[in-house]
Amino acid sequence: MAVQERLQDFTKEARRVIKVSKKPDREEYLNFSKVTGIGILLIGLIGFIIVIIGMLIGL
Repeated sequence: MAVQERLQDFTKEARRVIKVSKKPDREEYLNFSKVTGIGILLIGLIGFIIVIIGMLIGL
């Protein structure tokens, strides 16, 4: 497959994706933000617990 054909296929697929995508409404955006925030907090909490355990066992 030539480079030009690959670029045309990519452009065709990108246009298709843009056509079917939509801007999220307010409720969808808020739900996404909540889930992302909870994930960040959980990762931070896990890291904090690991540091505390490391301090307690003297690492």
